[in-house]
Amino acid sequence: MYLIEPIRDGQWVYDQGTSMAIQAYVRDTLFLDDDIIFPYMVNPSIQIGLNQNAYEEVNQPYMDAHNIGLVRRETGGGALYLDDRNMSYCFLFNNASQTDIYGNYGKLYQPIIKVLEKLGVDGLTQEGRNDLTLNGHKISGAAMSVVKGRVYAGFSLLLDPNYEVMEKALNPNQKKIASHGVQSVRARVGTLRDALAPEYQDITVEEFSDLILKELLEVDHLDQAKRYIFTPEDWQTIDQIAAERFNNWDWNYGRFRDFEYQVDQRFSGVGTLHVGLNIHKAYIQAIEIRGDFFGIEDVHKLEEALLGVALDKSAIAEALAPYNVNDYISNMDNEAFVAFILEIPDEGDDNNG
Repeated sequence: MYLIEPIRDGQWVYDQGTSMAIQAYVRDTLFLDDDIIFPYMVNPSIQIGLNQNAYEEVNQPYMDAHNIGLVRRETGGGALYLDDRNMSYCFLFNNASQTDIYGNYGKLYQPIIKVLEKLGVDGLTQEGRNDLTLNGHKISGAAMSVVKGRVYAGFSLLLDPNYEVMEKALNPNQKKIASHGVQSVRARVGTLRDALAPEYQDITVEEFSDLILKELLEVDHLDQAKRYIFTPEDWQTIDQIAAERFNNWDWNYGRFRDFEYQVDQRFSGVGTLHVGLNIHKAYIQAIEIRGDFFGIEDVHKLEEALLGVALDKSAIAEALAPYNVNDYISNMDNEAFVAFILEIPDEGDDNNG
């Protein structure tokens, strides 16, 4: 496995947009003869999922007052707070068609669980769709997608979570959690530091990450790791991607609009799903699908398929018939999606997951 670190002119890159641009550049253009891992640690920022509306997920005035940035991922999932007190890792796994790792968060987390157990951490479990918990408290959230035949995956590790900033910067969906209070955040979010063996209690986040990387890469020292070093030409393209996409207001904030008709529900195994529609003479004039769900295909294809379709069960079902909704919204089938849009109750659905 290759190690790619966000180091430029000998300095670690902490800009959240540049960190995401590095991942996009490597994912889309760099094809090596082995899998890739790239760690990143950023300035205080909120990272939201591909299909989320920023204004529904964050407390923007608080973020502005405390210089907290925002960046949109190119994978699904929910919003999370990141800073330089915690480390995140991304992976590119070659030959997606020959591995069962896509959607298998237990398998994704298995190596890191083994590493953390070596550091004295006990009580780790993969729970829900994509979380890693420590004695019932969340210490990581993961996301995945398939791009150009490779599985693009990543997760964060909470070594020293800042509970107060998490609580104030994020604007949680009330279908997911009942309280905004710091005590509620502490009850849900865990910390790895307290669970480390005594000899690791005073470890820095950089030392912590180096230990993890050495174990994952199976080397005694990171100097022995197989690396790819960015060239000046690589950095030029990365800067362009950051400017055009991840540090661009339109990408991070400008993707969503207000609608006259909206449905909002949380589905077990899927996540929170929102659909906004403008209806003219009983036909869908505009539609947006958003939420913290995952999917392999671009959900905009479903939106395009429904434009101009009558707000009618059979008409919507017919328009969606050429598509497998599960490819766009993981664990959601066509029938359930049509019922959701029309707010048709389904006795078999668990809406509290």
